Amino acid sequence: MIKAVLFDLDDTLLDINLSAFMARYLSGRCRLLAYATRTPLPKVVWAQGRSYLDVDRGDRQDALTNEQFMAARMAELCGIPLGEPALADALSFFDAIYIERLRGGLVQARPRAGARRTIEIAQSLGLAVALATQPVFSLETDLVRMRWAEVDDIDFRLVSHAGNSTRTKPNAHYYQEFCCTLGLTPQECLMVGNDAGRDFARPDCGLRTAYVGHGLPGKGVFRGSIRELGDHLPELVAKLNAEDAAGT
Repeated sequence: MIKAVLFDLDDTLLDINLSAFMARYLSGRCRLLAYATRTPLPKVVWAQGRSYLDVDRGDRQDALTNEQFMAARMAELCGIPLGEPALADALSFFDAIYIERLRGGLVQARPRAGARRTIEIAQSLGLAVALATQPVFSLETDLVRMRWAEVDDIDFRLVSHAGNSTRTKPNAHYYQEFCCTLGLTPQECLMVGNDAGRDFARPDCGLRTAYVGHGLPGKGVFRGSIRELGDHLPELVAKLNAEDAAGT
């Protein structure tokens, strides 16, 4: 039985040019780190890029959170101690305050039409809602993007971020960990996302996905816009619950 709906954030609840945001976000962090630690900027750029690539590797065997993993890689690759209090404070300020200025220009972040209504419909069905966004950013950065999406006041039971997740999408371990923190199994959750490569767990762990992107993945239990999902969510949940009861 479906007990919770897990929503992706970027390009699901939030219209955003994610590539432009990532480029501006990472560039700003690199400049901050280079200036604060007197480390050559090219070296910081290389180390940060490498750490973001490595945290996404599917063959990781560590038990570190993504935040801890990336901090360890930065220290290893360029000697920058991200956990040093003054540096950590500067990065928190960057994530919570500075990035507000990144919203315009090419990033063009704004709420996605119909997204909030779909969340509210899920809640009206008695379902818990949670934000299963790719956990490579800090919670502060997630909260800023949630404000841009105008969903920051919604009572999400859980928000994934680099500090509370040990893997990234689409790794099944990420989804299992997220659902377990909610006190649920993947079979009791419905994922809603736009990314055919990341919003379907790999390998399959029993989590079903409603796809609200532009592709045509055959394995989704729903395909359409987030607005259309809201219109069909009651019948979709009823259908999935009936299938579960029948053991199909």
